Amino acid sequence: MGMFILRRVGVLILTSLCLTFVVFFLTNLYPNLEKLAKTQGNFRMTDEEVATYLNNNGYLQPVFAKYGQWLGVLPGYVIEGTDGTVRAKCAGPDEPLEEAPTFCGVLQGNWGYSTVFRDDAGGIIAEKLALTGKLMFWVMLLMVPSALVLGVLAGMREGSRTDRTLSTVAITTTATPEYVSGVIFIAVFASTTVGLKWFKGTATSAMDGANFENFFLPVLTIALYGMGYIARMTRASMAEVMTAQYVRTARLKGVKFRNIVLRHALRNALIAPFTVIMLQFPWLLNGVVIVETLFNYKGFGWVLVQAAGNNDIELLLGVSVVSVFVVLVTQLISDIGYVYLNPRISVS
Repeated sequence: MGMFILRRVGVLILTSLCLTFVVFFLTNLYPNLEKLAKTQGNFRMTDEEVATYLNNNGYLQPVFAKYGQWLGVLPGYVIEGTDGTVRAKCAGPDEPLEEAPTFCGVLQGNWGYSTVFRDDAGGIIAEKLALTGKLMFWVMLLMVPSALVLGVLAGMREGSRTDRTLSTVAITTTATPEYVSGVIFIAVFASTTVGLKWFKGTATSAMDGANFENFFLPVLTIALYGMGYIARMTRASMAEVMTAQYVRTARLKGVKFRNIVLRHALRNALIAPFTVIMLQFPWLLNGVVIVETLFNYKGFGWVLVQAAGNNDIELLLGVSVVSVFVVLVTQLISDIGYVYLNPRISVS
């Protein structure tokens, strides 16, 4: 198992480097850099002025050199501008050049500077990631148990009326996009004109203090959409397990149906849904953009849209690193958990 985990970690690191380099290369294409220069200066800048700005800020270096500096494995640039001033990547605005550190990349905790929010990109990402993490926690707490119960109840008696009813509910929730269910929930439960006024139609106040009134609707909107996938996978897995030979043998021995389900079928039925559940974490991190926008909840997905829409290169790179890391780590946990749940799998 130790070698299995080490190999997976090695693949994770290599994949992270490849994916972050692809994102870094795309965001540092010259049209993006030109737009950044004009945004920071003025849109009437000439081509020579744009080139001067980009050169003075280290953007015209070879892409591998820039990637190494951003990552923190190569020394930061030291460039003498056309006006005679010396600029260094690792030196602060008022910091003497000789006192600046040699390396100042992501590995050293320097995530860059957001040109839109005018603040440290790492601090912005940490703040918004915490907000989305709070949303993810309550979504998973509602979505996973509900989906497992629906799937198990439907799969225990395949083809029954209960199975058909619960399967229809699961398909309906999956087929309804978040922007549709979210609008319906706001109109029915939060509208001040014709709605029931049970909840608030915005989750902005939940950023400071979440409660049932201002946080339940966005949680329910996301949970319903993801619930169907887990429930359908659980139902299919449970139905397959219930027809297995060892379950038939237990029935012939007179074991109670409840004990058959809880002691024999349930663990094996949860092997396949476990992978689907782990895949919900990357989806929740980046796929809640619509819900966060709809309910005005300024979390990680909202920052991703702002960074991409405003050509905020440093912030966009930081968001991409976190997204890649979460996806790969959840895949690693999924692989390890799958081995533990299914002893028949060999890790050699």
